[in-house]
Amino acid sequence: MCTKCTRREFMEAGAAGAIALSTFGGLTSNVMVSAAQTPQQPVRVRVIFLAKPVPTWPTPYLDVQAECKRVDTELRKVAKQVPDIELAGGDLLRVAEDLEKLKGTMEGIDGIIVFNLTSSVGRLLNGITDYNIPTFLFSQPYSGHDWSTIADMQKEGKRIDVMATSDFNELAPGLRTFRTVRRLRDSKILWTGDVSSDKFAQQVIEKFGTQILPISGDQMMAAYEAADKTEAAALAKEMSSKAKKVVEPSNEEIEKSTRFYLAMQNMLQEAGAQAITINCLGMFHEGKLPAYPCLGFSRMNDDGLVGACEGDLYSTLTMLTFAYLVERPGFISDPVIDTSKNAVIHAHCVSPTKMGGRDSKPCAYSIRSHMEDDKGAAMQVFMDIGQKITMARYLDTEAMMISTGEIVDVPESDRGCRTKITTKVADARKMLYQYTGGLHRVIFYGDHVQDVYRLSHFLNFKVIEEC
Repeated sequence: MCTKCTRREFMEAGAAGAIALSTFGGLTSNVMVSAAQTPQQPVRVRVIFLAKPVPTWPTPYLDVQAECKRVDTELRKVAKQVPDIELAGGDLLRVAEDLEKLKGTMEGIDGIIVFNLTSSVGRLLNGITDYNIPTFLFSQPYSGHDWSTIADMQKEGKRIDVMATSDFNELAPGLRTFRTVRRLRDSKILWTGDVSSDKFAQQVIEKFGTQILPISGDQMMAAYEAADKTEAAALAKEMSSKAKKVVEPSNEEIEKSTRFYLAMQNMLQEAGAQAITINCLGMFHEGKLPAYPCLGFSRMNDDGLVGACEGDLYSTLTMLTFAYLVERPGFISDPVIDTSKNAVIHAHCVSPTKMGGRDSKPCAYSIRSHMEDDKGAAMQVFMDIGQKITMARYLDTEAMMISTGEIVDVPESDRGCRTKITTKVADARKMLYQYTGGLHRVIFYGDHVQDVYRLSHFLNFKVIEEC
């Protein structure tokens, strides 16, 4: 079964050099993630210290320079957990005139971390937020009182959040939030929809800066024909050998799916993209796809990229966001609500096996057909009972729906899609009566509500808790 390991930095790994896309063990694919596929520029974070000229609170005997050095040492230890972060600055501001030091130096800064070392630095903090760059105030106990002003600043539209804690390790999620804002702006999504006429696609491009590139059935067919048959056969053999069982699909069908996986990887590499979403149901039945992408999407999500079914751009963007934010792949689901058990059953035929992250132990899986028409090859993944999960999806670019739960069962039934989990939730009836935003939701291992709230202050969207 899966473990709850964290994964290495995964979407940025290509920036340090090409890495092999090996998912299920021994065999290494010839398809490589090149540096062109992931943004190479580091995420630049400006570090600023604030202290009044003559300290009073927390103590009149505070050695400000020594405190700056101590905090900087702790920050740099934490920053190593997010390798693509580049720290800059280290300025100490003490009076309003010191804000002039920042002028002309903030170009290319993706985030700001401010440490208030004493009280009475609110004017300085306000001056920093005027740059409209995502900013965290890290407020240690017995530093300043400026944490108490942040909620009002957020209501004014300031792009700021606060961490009031003695644990410097809590800076790591903050750094990943800066990374998410920047990497969404750098990323590309391949999509079979009409980019030019789709309202949501245009909103994503305008607000988040993510590029959405159209792809056609002809392009996918051509990429499939160009993909290596021998490599596809070897991948199919490996995946079959590691499965608990292979039920419906023939070897030929599995090889078609692994070849389509290689084709999609090549398309991503050529476009320098990190995600792909296909209208799989419609295009497969129209004969515009060489195979269902279910198995390929599962493997792709294990690889640290994003493969999303049914051309669902909302879920794709959600998965891409969480990939940068919490380094976990997502499982798109069709929820089924059972109020008698205060539970939501999540079911779909596409699931990662490495729900704990790219370096985690894979879940057990079987290879099945796509349930609704008993064709193609798909994954039945057996997730961890007892695992906390987060359910999320963008409603639009102005709101994200979110809730948490716990996996209490992994049903095996001929009804519903191949991979199924039953999750106990806070209030299934509330979710039933207030459900909105389309059927799909995306499941991620872990409780990431706080991460989403942090991000919302920088990307300016509302967080809607569904239950």
